[in-house]
Amino acid sequence: MRRTALVALFLALVVGQLLAQSSTDGVRETVQGTVDIDQGTQEERDAWASEQAGLEARYRTAKANIAYLTERIAGEQKAVAGLTESIEELERRMYEAKLLRSSLQDTLDIVMVRLEEFVAQDLPFLTEERGRRLEVLRRELALPEVTGAEKLRRLLEALQIETEYGKSVEVSQQEIALDGASIFVDVLWVGRVSLFWRTPDGDRAGTFDRESWEWVELPPSYGRTIGDAIEMASRIRPVQLINLPLGRVQR
Repeated sequence: MRRTALVALFLALVVGQLLAQSSTDGVRETVQGTVDIDQGTQEERDAWASEQAGLEARYRTAKANIAYLTERIAGEQKAVAGLTESIEELERRMYEAKLLRSSLQDTLDIVMVRLEEFVAQDLPFLTEERGRRLEVLRRELALPEVTGAEKLRRLLEALQIETEYGKSVEVSQQEIALDGASIFVDVLWVGRVSLFWRTPDGDRAGTFDRESWEWVELPPSYGRTIGDAIEMASRIRPVQLINLPLGRVQR
């Protein structure tokens, strides 16, 4: 009996120790599990806090970008509006320039016709030179590659030359038709008032008759005076007062 009781007591002690150790291990596992859970939760919190900070930074960056892009878009829209307005203004000016070129060309053509008519009806001095100038000018005005400004300049230049003729006293050599024959003479033009002529030998002299629109010969008494005038215009003789038959001369 005593041996049986000792065995029972031993078993009870062993079982108690086993139960105690089992309880301790369970507690440890529970505590460790709780610690692990807390650590996992903290890591999740840290990860979320880091992600939240990153998201907030991205949000602030995106918000700043939106503001910048909005301002940029507004600036681009303003620039586009300015360019559109400039393009419209340029198109308007091009249209007006096209109309102006067309109008200018018509005006140049009209002035050219009047200039040709004027020269044709003017006193017949420097006939070949003036005719060539008008012919060249007429061709230039018809060239499409020549700008309107250049055409206008050349036409004004021709008008200026014709204007200067009216203020000049000059001598030229040319052929004239006299009594059905052509003779080579020195021609003196006194502006656009009168034309006089004299043969190189000085034997014959005359004038251009506006009424008959012909070259005519004057009496020999005018030969010396016309000769003196031709020499003064040629800078051969000093300038002095002379009497020239500027009106119609009775022959």
